[in-house]
Amino acid sequence: MAEEKVKDEEPKEGKKGSALKFIIIGVAVLVLAGGGFVAWQLFFTQKPEDSASETVSLEDQDAKLEEALSQTFTMETFVVNLNDPGGKRYLKTNIELEYVTAEMGEELKHRLPQLRDLILLLLSSKSLDDIQTVDGKIALRRELIQRINQVLTTGKIRNLYFTEFVIQ
Repeated sequence: MAEEKVKDEEPKEGKKGSALKFIIIGVAVLVLAGGGFVAWQLFFTQKPEDSASETVSLEDQDAKLEEALSQTFTMETFVVNLNDPGGKRYLKTNIELEYVTAEMGEELKHRLPQLRDLILLLLSSKSLDDIQTVDGKIALRRELIQRINQVLTTGKIRNLYFTEFVIQ
């Protein structure tokens, strides 16, 4: 008798499980179909007005790409004594200046002695504690960019890179 009750309960659970499976599959099909419809509406039914705005954005992208294609101006190596007691520490560094326009490259060439003097004076005024940490190097970079941009007239440098930075 106990065996008969167990056998009767098994088919009922199987029917409930299969009905639940059909409901889950049905919901999944509806979600996928809805997502497919939305994607089709967004990508394949584009209005002519949208394509005009797309060409404008392509022109903006070309301008941004041209701006992103910058050039660098490599300066000769700087070797300066640091402003430390005893004068036993020195800094050897290579600097590259990033700019965008060709006019800037010409101005950098013409103002090279003035820029080197400016950079040498600033570097030699720093102590080991000022430039030893990463934060110190970043602060030095910002200060150099600010001072160099004050001298330039045709534009501004975009960035400054230390390609070598040795403290002895």
